[in-house]
Amino acid sequence: MARLFADEDFSFPVIEALRQLGHDVLTVNDIGKANQRWPDDAVFFFTVAQGRALLTKNRRHFYRLHQDCPAHAGIIACTEDPNFADAAKRIHEAITKTPSLAGKFIRIYQTQQK
Repeated sequence: MARLFADEDFSFPVIEALRQLGHDVLTVNDIGKANQRWPDDAVFFFTVAQGRALLTKNRRHFYRLHQDCPAHAGIIACTEDPNFADAAKRIHEAITKTPSLAGKFIRIYQTQQK
């Protein structure tokens, strides 16, 4: 399964669901950086050094970093979804169908409500 790093704004219930699906998800809290307003570029380069794909809701800033430095382990940019289980399922499906996340920028959108 995937080695992931969730930035500070990422929903913890989604992180827990991804862990239950077998993914190795590290968080800002796990590394002692919670509530420190860690800059996006520092988060990005941490994931590069760790060889972990980044889980984020901050598409705009991390897309720019992706363009400037495409040699990374992957970026998964998600929209906010109050259905945490559904969000985790969509992330899981996207990353398991991708042979390698390296250098990829994957967008995950909230399911449209009917």
